[in-house]
Amino acid sequence: MSGERQLSIWTALGLWASAVAWAAVYGAWHGYTGRAYACTLCVLAFFLAIQLLLAAGNLGERFARRAGPHVGVIIAIVPFLAYLIYLAGTNSFTWWRAAFGAAYAVMPLLLTISAGTAKPGAWQDYVAMLAIFLPLKMRLLSALWPFGGPMIASVATMLLGISVALGAFLFVRQFDGIGYNIVWGRDAMLSVLLHFVLLALIVIPLGTALHFIRFDPAQAHWKSLPGDAILIFLLTAWPEELLFRGLLQNSLSRTFANETAGWLTASVVFGLAHITNNGVFPNWRYALLATIAGIFYGRTWRKTNSIFTSAIVHALVDTIWHAAFRTL
Repeated sequence: MSGERQLSIWTALGLWASAVAWAAVYGAWHGYTGRAYACTLCVLAFFLAIQLLLAAGNLGERFARRAGPHVGVIIAIVPFLAYLIYLAGTNSFTWWRAAFGAAYAVMPLLLTISAGTAKPGAWQDYVAMLAIFLPLKMRLLSALWPFGGPMIASVATMLLGISVALGAFLFVRQFDGIGYNIVWGRDAMLSVLLHFVLLALIVIPLGTALHFIRFDPAQAHWKSLPGDAILIFLLTAWPEELLFRGLLQNSLSRTFANETAGWLTASVVFGLAHITNNGVFPNWRYALLATIAGIFYGRTWRKTNSIFTSAIVHALVDTIWHAAFRTL
C-alpha cells in the first residue's frame, strides 16, 4: 500500500517498556505487591513482549520460516512453560490447573502437528481454532489465573490465547498471509476511516430499527473512555481479528479457493459466535449486526493485509457503541 509503514522493533520495545511500566505503577497504586505480583507481571510482560515483537516488521512470519516447523513445535510449548512459572511464583499450583493449562496450550499444537504439510484449511486447523476460541468464549480460563482478580485474569487469558494461536499457526503450521503486523500510513488509515464510516451508516440505523440499541450518550463514563478503548482493542478487537480474519478467513479462502467465499463465510461465523451474547439465546439481532460488522472487518483486513487495521475498526465500533448507545 502507498505510504505504508510498519512498526519497528525498537518502537515495539518502547511500547512494551511503557506498557509494563504503566502496569507496574497501576498495580502498585491498587495495592499489589510482593513476589506473587512481581511474578505475574513478569509472565504477562513476557507474553506481551513476544507478541509485540512478532508484530514488528513481519518479524513473526520471517522468523517462523527461518526456524522451520520442527523448531516451531518447541517454541509453541513456551506459553505453557511460562504459565507454569506463574503457578509456581504465585503459590497457586494445583494439578488440575496445570492439566487444564497444558490441555489448552497443547491440544491446538497436536492438532496442527497432525495436519502435517497439508495446505491451510485442513480440518485440523478448524478444530484447533475451535479449541482456542471456545474456552475463551465460555470464560473457562479465568480460573487458571487466581492471583490478582478479574482484570488480571482477563488480560492473562487473552495473552495466553494469542500466544497459543501464534505458536500453533504461525510457527507450527507456518500460515502465511495472517497479517500479524502493525501498519499505518495514509492508505491504511483511509481504509480504516472508510470502512468505519460505511459500517456506522448501516448498523446504527439498522440496530435502532431492530430495537437493539438506542442513542444514549448520557450513560457513558467519559473519564474512563480512553482506558476502556485501549482495553477493548487489546482484549476484544486484537484477539478476535487474529482468530476470525488472520486465521479463519485466511483458511476458508484457501479451502474454498475463493477469497470472497472465505470472507463472507468467516463473517457469518463471526456473527454466529455472538448469538449467545447479552445472556440471550438465540440473539439473532446481535448475530445479524455482528455478521455485517464482520463483513467490514474482513474487507479491511483484505485491503490492508493487517489485523491491526481491522482491529482498529473493530475497536472504534465497540468503543462508540458502549459510549454513545444503550443496548436494549
